[in-house]
Amino acid sequence: MGLTDPLADMLTRIRNAGAARFDKVDIPASRMKISVARLLKEEGYIKNFKIIKDKKQGVLRVYLKYDRSSKPLINGLKRISKPSRRVYAPKDGIIQVLGGLGVAIVSTSKGILTDREARQQGVGGEVLCNIW
Repeated sequence: MGLTDPLADMLTRIRNAGAARFDKVDIPASRMKISVARLLKEEGYIKNFKIIKDKKQGVLRVYLKYDRSSKPLINGLKRISKPSRRVYAPKDGIIQVLGGLGVAIVSTSKGILTDREARQQGVGGEVLCNIW
């Protein structure tokens, strides 16, 4: 069975694993998912990620991060641009998530960037998801 929205599947797996207090979650790998996981690690939402090679497409293992009271650091994940409705933002139209407390992930011509990086580089693109 093929997935129509692999990125939404990744976000749902991370959301569900955090709610169940799992240490790690395995996700089928792709270049876009690896880029999103890299941004999540740079922003401090996850501990780490690892790419496990197999005979198919590979597995992206994401290690989740929790605070002292064992609550997940990712409070919310929301897919913005969907296959049924693409959402694009110009360089000045990228909206801050929760007044700058969250992160928007944007697919630009310079790669997958956070909203802050896209504003600094002066590029717009497709708003993939919001994380807070």
